[in-house]
Amino acid sequence: MKVSAAVASPSPRSTRARDKLMHAAERLYAEHGFANVSIRMVGEAAGQRNKSAVQYHFSTRDELIQAILARHAAAMDTHRIPMVAALEAAGEVSLQEWITCVIEPTIEHHIELGTPSWYGRFLAQTVVEPSLREYSVQAHLRTPSFRRLEKLRPSRRHERDPEVGARSAAMIRLLVVHMCAELEGDLAEGRADPAGAEQAWRRLGAHLITAICGLSTALLENA
Repeated sequence: MKVSAAVASPSPRSTRARDKLMHAAERLYAEHGFANVSIRMVGEAAGQRNKSAVQYHFSTRDELIQAILARHAAAMDTHRIPMVAALEAAGEVSLQEWITCVIEPTIEHHIELGTPSWYGRFLAQTVVEPSLREYSVQAHLRTPSFRRLEKLRPSRRHERDPEVGARSAAMIRLLVVHMCAELEGDLAEGRADPAGAEQAWRRLGAHLITAICGLSTALLENA
């Protein structure tokens, strides 16, 4: 069956409206939390006169949130794919190299977003919201680059104890997400100099790699 162009390709106007809604939702959720932001507020902040604009483009709030998460995950994937390819070509992968491949694409994406940005604080809201946590986790784990990276993980001793593996992943996730959210907030609100944003992000990335290497090593030794 032939699919019409209207169904297959959204109009530029529709795409712009969708982008505005996603941007407005990300900012509002980052600044005020999910409980304090209504769908109507998102539409108004995006400059949409139609009160049903959000429901037109996203059938539910969760679908809107998933779209935001997917967009950022795809952007980070563009950085991680060449890094994964390099590791695959090298063959043997060290723990530090593997963790670097996890962290650096996140840092590069934050740098690209500029200042102010809201993604870090938006993501921090999703990982502590029980109904949304799994969305945020899967949005990243299901990207093509991360699925390839998982096959290169240098040590899987934690698989002997699934509880230790799950706890390790949760610790690392919370460390990365909340440290990025904190730096993003500091830059946006003037507690850190926006002129030095790129350097601040790269410094945080280096510190996260060091910290996660130490945490991962300690957990594996005690597994």
